[in-house]
Amino acid sequence: MKILTNDGISQHALATLEKAGFEVLNIKVAQEQLENYINETGVDALLIGSSLQVQQELIDNCPSIKLIGSTQSNSDNIDVQYAKDQGIHVINSSEAGADSIAELVFAHLLGMVRHLHQSNREMPLEGDSNFRGLKKLYKGNELKGKTLGLVGMNSVGIATAKIALGLGMKVIIHDLEVNEVSIEFEFFDGQTTNFHFISTEINELFKNSDFISVNVPAQDVYLIGENQFDKMKDGVGFINCTQGGIVDEIALINAIESGKVKYAALDAFENEPNPEIQLLMNTSLSLSPNIGSATFEAEDKISIELAAKVIELLS
Repeated sequence: MKILTNDGISQHALATLEKAGFEVLNIKVAQEQLENYINETGVDALLIGSSLQVQQELIDNCPSIKLIGSTQSNSDNIDVQYAKDQGIHVINSSEAGADSIAELVFAHLLGMVRHLHQSNREMPLEGDSNFRGLKKLYKGNELKGKTLGLVGMNSVGIATAKIALGLGMKVIIHDLEVNEVSIEFEFFDGQTTNFHFISTEINELFKNSDFISVNVPAQDVYLIGENQFDKMKDGVGFINCTQGGIVDEIALINAIESGKVKYAALDAFENEPNPEIQLLMNTSLSLSPNIGSATFEAEDKISIELAAKVIELLS
């Protein structure tokens, strides 16, 4: 069987697939050439990132496709339900990128409470002329002892909780599907300890959290909007590094301007790859271009997980 890999598949995974007897076509194919290439080459499976769209028309016109895999944590560029209705397997990696995303949450969080996202802009401009002034301006906060509220306890939520606990933070959680979560915390020397969490009512989480991180899949409506921001602590920190479209970005801007939200970070946006200009120009926001899983380690783990699923489903 032939597998077209277009974006972000590790060499380890490629070797695994080839060893299992698959012919791997590891080349870049432009969107406008994709249909012809699949049909002319007889491609059986696609493993793609976010650069290609696989929608109903392509699926209808490429009858050889038996499996579509996404290297992304979501599959927004794939018509998942239509593909499944045609009997096509649709797969992605559910857990392999969790540690990378959780670390990015704290890269933003630590950077925000110490004003690094702002001082990194100002030091090249005023570091030689206003060093002491900037030093006074950027007095920050410690995370130890603060409360982190996690909305959604999937693999990313669990990985984020572990880092928070390691920093000495209190963690409270809310999850609609899971009432209780046990987390095993493993240290570098093999020692382990366990933490047990009970899901709290979401308005209680809003009320009691110093910082809030959302870790949920795509929603049909905003999960966080004006009403939800109003229920949060004054001066709360808010982070979304998992999924665009779950936060009303205009409501977030208003909450920042009113002082309700003191710190805010976004790695996922409602309009990608063209985020709203109000977000990009707001110097209070810590921003990154959807790089949650963009580490060499996550790429390898995601690729290996996808390769294992391909072998299981198509061998």
